[in-house]
Amino acid sequence: MKILAIDSTAVAASAAVLEDDRLLGEFFVHTGLTHSQTLMPMVQQVLACAGVSVGDIDLFAAAAGPGSFTGVRIGVASIKGMAMAQDKPCVGVSTLEAMAYNLALPGATVCAVMDARRGQVYNAVFRLEQDGFERLTPDRAISVEALSEECKNYSRPLFLVGDGAKLCYNTNGFQELSAVLPPEPSLYQRAFGVGKAAFGAWQRGEAVPASELLPVYLRLSQAERELKKRQENQKEG
Repeated sequence: MKILAIDSTAVAASAAVLEDDRLLGEFFVHTGLTHSQTLMPMVQQVLACAGVSVGDIDLFAAAAGPGSFTGVRIGVASIKGMAMAQDKPCVGVSTLEAMAYNLALPGATVCAVMDARRGQVYNAVFRLEQDGFERLTPDRAISVEALSEECKNYSRPLFLVGDGAKLCYNTNGFQELSAVLPPEPSLYQRAFGVGKAAFGAWQRGEAVPASELLPVYLRLSQAERELKKRQENQKEG
């Protein structure tokens, strides 16, 4: 099975082609250019370098969130469009779960964190095993302080991954836990992890038609929060 996977949920963006769970090729950029500038050119190039066409793809996969609202929408819409054109199935995977595939250190705890602003991070925690990993928490939005306190209960070593990793690492709470930052190639969100997670989801029968692929935000957008606040104020008035 050939899988095309993309991640555009944060500043970094990537595209990968896999044969089942084996990586054939991956492009990754972290330049600050918009995803509208980089994502589809990366998809075209990684397909060409892997020697496959979009018509050869059996499963289309996107990091469906959490993450940047705009980035999540771009990634999900791009995958939906390609899958719909080819009449092929899709999988939307948790951005946080996909990051757990960045490391292969049985016994370690992986704390995946993305900067959610407003004093919070998007987070999920995983324990790595010989044959995969165990999810210890659901995807959620949580304060850095509450997360570091919770992580006292998890086994060591404790690895931080994601675009919020350095934010957490530099706090007293995580310094006291001797948290570890992996090397740069394993630190950020990657399409390879999205593809690996998608292959597992497909094996479990969780692939869906393109029309059913949906983003996962966890929190309301700023515009939605402001609208909700105005509505509440109007009711109080």
